[in-house]
Amino acid sequence: MSQTSYVLAYEPPSPEVSAAYLQSKLSFYTDAADVAADLQNGVTGIVVIDARSAEHYARGHVPGAVSFPHKNMTAESTRGLNKGLVYVTYCDGIGCNGSTQGAYKLAKLGFRVKEMIGGLDFWIRDQHPLATGEERGNYSPEHAPDDCGCA
Repeated sequence: MSQTSYVLAYEPPSPEVSAAYLQSKLSFYTDAADVAADLQNGVTGIVVIDARSAEHYARGHVPGAVSFPHKNMTAESTRGLNKGLVYVTYCDGIGCNGSTQGAYKLAKLGFRVKEMIGGLDFWIRDQHPLATGEERGNYSPEHAPDDCGCA
């Protein structure tokens, strides 16, 4: 008995179309491992933004991240941001759209943005450390977990 394939029910695109789509997808998103590597290496071209409330930020955040709740993002509140940098937004995780709202607002205001997929939930799952309190903190290489296998 032959069974119809659910995977093949829709013809996949050509390799060229797939490559273009996937490259585009990578330009919109990053993951916890890549953010952690950039923070550990002191990359200065990005700013990580915790788009959750200040209270959630204080309970635990990505070391080095800035608290900037998406609800507070306006032309006035972003006036001091550098448009030459890339802003990486995150929130709690896949059940939260704070990072999307923050990235959208920043993009509408003329900033280059990416979202960190999985948010703080995936950051913790990958065993990266958290900073607490109102201070940004920093991601020290000695606190890095074992390789996640993504590289």
